[in-house]
Order: sequence, then structure tokens, then C-alpha cells
Amino acid sequence: MEVFEAIQKRHSVRSYLSDEVPVEKMKKILESTRLAPSAGNIQPWHFIVVTDQQKRKKLSKGRYAKFLVESPVVLVGCGNKKASPNWYAADTTIAMQNMVLTATSEGLGTCWIGSFNENQVKKLLNIPERFRVIALLALGYRRETVELASKVLHFFRRKKKLEKITSLEEFGKCLFNKEKTTIQERKRGMVVRKISPPSEVPYGTRNFTNITTGNFQNSYPKR
Repeated sequence: MEVFEAIQKRHSVRSYLSDEVPVEKMKKILESTRLAPSAGNIQPWHFIVVTDQQKRKKLSKGRYAKFLVESPVVLVGCGNKKASPNWYAADTTIAMQNMVLTATSEGLGTCWIGSFNENQVKKLLNIPERFRVIALLALGYRRETVELASKVLHFFRRKKKLEKITSLEEFGKCLFNKEKTTIQERKRGMVVRKISPPSEVPYGTRNFTNITTGNFQNSYPKR
């Protein structure tokens, strides 16, 4: 499965079969976190794989975490605040998204969980003080059910259109013209090349142009 296909297919799964996650798939998912980028390559993360039913039951106490008792695996993402005070949360989140996409490509379902009491989770899993619990992640094979709440939510709160969440050069300047076929040239010296015919462009990349600019610098640490 290609990366973009995994991004398209990924969705939050809240109902799971009791089937165990194969060891080889679990290793691949965890390996994807090891390969994630981090500020200064500090890798300020630690991931706990929870399969014990009683522990999963205790992790499911959160208002929106009830189904964790059902998922065969709960992944607990921890960030080392001492190792990377400014970036531990962002870096750990990036690594966890690697897990999500890898799991999707392996035919597994996931769901991000932020509904938990951090102190209770740390006590339950003996997590050292220097770590913060960033998020929990349900993992397993999806049970084929009609998730009514999710369908209602996505009916009334659909994904925003691309032009609503992007700008060119500065906030609020339209990135696409009305036909969405070219990016508006707004910076002197920027070279904008027309796109290839739709038949030659992979799905998901149509209506974009390639932008070639000069030197690009930002204030973020090297990843």
C-alpha cells in the first residue's frame, strides 16, 4: 500500500475483534516509530505495548476511551520532557502517526485517544517522572459494525476543503485560483510550472503545480 493510499484509508476504529495482532506486524509498526524524525535526532520517546486485559480495562476509564477494553492492543506514547523540553510532544506525536499509517497499511485499525488521567496511567504502567503521556492508541482488527456516532459526526463535520486550510506566502492569500489548476505566483523570482495532463498525474496530486524557489530557511531544528 502506498503512503497516500494509507492516509486516505485511515479512519478511527472504535470496535475491534479479539484477534491478536501478529508479532511480525507489531514489530513493523514499532519499527516505524524508531525511524521517525526528531529534533536533534534525540528521539525523546518510549512506547508501551499493553495487551493485559485488566490494564486495558483500567486504561478505558476515560469518557471517550471505553472501547480500549475491546481492542487487543493499546499503545501508550510517552515523551521525555527532560531529554527534549521543547519538542518531546511534537516528536512523539510524529512517531505515533508513523505507527498509525503503518498499521493501516498492514490492514489494522487504530484510534487516537486523549481521554485519560495521566497520573493514573503513569502509576498503572510505572512510567518514570521524566516522561509525559502524550496519547494512547487503540490497535487491532476492525469489527464490522455500523459506528453511528462516527457517521453522524462526519456528516455534520466534514473534512475542510483544501483552500480553507492553505495559504501562499502569508496567511489568507489564496493558494489556488478558482479553477484550482495553478498556484498563484506571488513572490518575485518564483518559477511556476504548469501541471501535466490529469491522465499523467497520480490520484491525489492533480490540480497542483510544482514550485521552484531559491533558498528556503526556517527556524525549526533539523529533523
